[in-house]
Amino acid sequence: MAGTDTRIPVDAEQSDRDVMARRLLDSSETLSYDPVEEVDWETPLDTGDHGASPEWSTLYGTSYWGDMTLDQQRELTRQEAASVASTGIWFEMILQQMVLRDFYAKDPTDPAFQWALTEIADECRHSIMFARGAAKLRAPAYRPRRVVVELGRVFKTVAFGEAAYAAILVAEEVLDVMQRDWMRDERVAPFVRTINNIHVVEESRHMKFAREETKERLAGAGWLRKQINALVVSIASYAIVTSMVNRSVYANAGLDKKRALREAKRNEHHKSMLRSSCAGLMEFLDSVGLLTKVSARVYKRANLI
Repeated sequence: MAGTDTRIPVDAEQSDRDVMARRLLDSSETLSYDPVEEVDWETPLDTGDHGASPEWSTLYGTSYWGDMTLDQQRELTRQEAASVASTGIWFEMILQQMVLRDFYAKDPTDPAFQWALTEIADECRHSIMFARGAAKLRAPAYRPRRVVVELGRVFKTVAFGEAAYAAILVAEEVLDVMQRDWMRDERVAPFVRTINNIHVVEESRHMKFAREETKERLAGAGWLRKQINALVVSIASYAIVTSMVNRSVYANAGLDKKRALREAKRNEHHKSMLRSSCAGLMEFLDSVGLLTKVSARVYKRANLI
């Protein structure tokens, strides 16, 4: 019936977690997107557009970047954006399995249960959107290295509680910062900007849920448990971040792969971009006891701190 309020009623005895989950459900009902309708899939790719903000390229600021033509720079950012999207699909599949396992056989009337299913539905749409976007960028199917794929298979099977939700948060926070830049950048292809906008809006709810779940699961956790999970999350973070840009993007952009890899590895500008994107995340992990001396060394290797 027109005008009917379908929001879940709130009662005075709800926990903070229930209130948050209900608010997220209400927000999802009010502000969600259908990528099939919202993204311009029909207009051919304009090769005069970037795929991502150039400043986020792994070669930006290097001598190689200065030697590249504008067309090569644009093609590289398109390949890198497609690689980030493909890595996002890989991790979103891990995320969905962890969330499903976490809520298996729990109370379906619980608002958190219903939000978990809503989040999974969002991730399914995002993965399809990323896949179509990568195809439109004329990129191949980029996948993490075999060892990372197998580590991901183990992680999604054994990770639970705060380890699962904190790892989810790491992946989403890093993507969120870079995509906020891309969606506002008029140098970036319009359809990519739309994809990024959709992802930023909907993932903001996912990040809030992941933060709250992480804090709740850690309530009362002892020192050893925090030490172990801090290390697990940092290793997962390292695998995710170092897999975002596939080594094959350089050859596919028509570049000298050996020179590109060598200069990308030494690129202090890109490292500083990653560190700045994770400042808030590291502050949160520290506040809940998941930033330890050992895990900090792993994050440093990943250029996250």
